[in-house]
Amino acid sequence: MVELISKQTCVVCDNQRDKGINVYNLFICSQCEQKIVQTEPEDPSYAYFVEKLKRLNHSTSYS
Repeated sequence: MVELISKQTCVVCDNQRDKGINVYNLFICSQCEQKIVQTEPEDPSYAYFVEKLKRLNHSTSYS
């Protein structure tokens, strides 16, 4: 039996990936998750990640 894994679009890098995490209704691929976790606030890419993750504030709320 072959298990089909659907790919999702990462909210950070916009690539189709099959491994990552879902936060609310947004998907973050494993590669971007690792980059986010390892990025220091002084790093120029930190602001990029913050900007991309602001979409979490605009996601659908479930109650």
